[in-house]
Parts: sequence; structure tokens; C-alpha cells
Amino acid sequence: MPHDEQDHLERISNVSLYAAGANAATIKHSFHIAQRYLTGSSLLEMGPAEGVMTELLATTGQSLTLVEGSRLFCDDLRKRFPQAQVVHSLFEDFSPAEQYDNIILGHVLEHVQNPVDILTRAKQWLKPDSGRLFAAVPNARSIHRQAAVIMGLLPQEDALNEMDHHHGHRRVFTPETFRSAFYQAGLNIEVFGGYWMKPVSNRQIEQHWTPEMLEAFMQLGERYPDIAGEIYILASVPAIREND
Repeated sequence: MPHDEQDHLERISNVSLYAAGANAATIKHSFHIAQRYLTGSSLLEMGPAEGVMTELLATTGQSLTLVEGSRLFCDDLRKRFPQAQVVHSLFEDFSPAEQYDNIILGHVLEHVQNPVDILTRAKQWLKPDSGRLFAAVPNARSIHRQAAVIMGLLPQEDALNEMDHHHGHRRVFTPETFRSAFYQAGLNIEVFGGYWMKPVSNRQIEQHWTPEMLEAFMQLGERYPDIAGEIYILASVPAIREND
């Protein structure tokens, strides 16, 4: 495992906030959407971090494999999910012996050096005829980012803000660049969607919103995916045509 990337992941894991506040609510809503599309009996979660999504995936009855680049997170995941196979590895070094019915990448592609390469690898780990891959990322076109540009707080919508730097994000996808990564990886996009209509920052939401408000705005974002705070794609391996 390259030392630079390993050090990068360990630094992120030591200050990670994905299990806190509005971030945890976001991941839980993402699970409710991903659950609609689960198939078969095996599931690979890539980059579970603190395991917020894993806690919910563990209730589905799927056979779980977790691949995580942070040793700190892996040690914790093994204690909390003894029924899961936990693999400490960069995605670039991961070489599973099986193919999976489901692959989940929750808040992963904005972190990695080459998202097209990671999706291309994941395609090989997906069962070709029936497998489904679900990925979710923050949306550069979220209305809170558009407002930040108008107020002069961000130079452009896809610029990294303070929390992006804290989380170790390397990019913020627009709906177009997100879909493009899947097309370049040779995956078939079955569903594009969004959730969480997010007018202000996480800090403002956590200070002033009730849990009921947060849940309502999570659902409201599903009506307006292009400007939602989070966007997702459900993808599969394209069918091989007879003349190919």
C-alpha cells in the first residue's frame, strides 16, 4: 500500500465527522434509497469509514464484505461487525475472489485519486447479469453552494470549501461530471437521483433545524435531484449484445 495514500487516509480517519450531526442523517437517508435496489445475497461496501451505513446494511441479511483503507476504521469495524469480512486495503490493491450482487460506494468517489479507475475496477467485481452498483456523492450544484458563490464565499460551485478540505475531498462532482465518470468506466446508468434539499451549511442546519425538518428536506431533495445536496447513481454492467 503506498505510504502517501495510507498516511492521507489515516489523517482523515483521525478527524472524521461522517458519524456526526447532519452527515449521519445524510448517510442514513442514502441507505433508505440504496435499499430499494438491493438484489441477491452478497454486498461489498467500499469505504465504510465509521460504519454508519454498515450498521444499516447489516440489517438486510446480505453477506457483507467491507474494504477500507484506514487501519483505524478496520479495527473498529471488525469489533462491531464480526459477521462481516473486513479487508484492510486500498481499492487499487483489492482483488476479491468473488463477484458481488451489490456494491455500495457512499461518499467515496470524491475522495479517491481517480474515480474512473475505481469504477472500472468495481465493474469487474459486480455480477455481470444481475449486479447493481450504488454510489452517492455531494453535489456541486446544491443550492447552498450556489448561494455561497453569490455571496462570494466560494469562487465557483465545484470549489472545495472548508468541510471538503476537512473530509479530504479531492473534488466536488456536478451531475454531469458524476454521470461522465460512470460512462467512462463503461457502466450502464439505470437511475440518477438526488436527496437533501440543502439551503444552508451543515453547521447552520445542526444549530437551528429539528430532526423532522431535516428528514423533510432529505425527502424534498428527491424531487429536485439536479440541485439537491447529494446525488446518486444506480449502475449495472451493460449487457453483451450478440453481435459484439
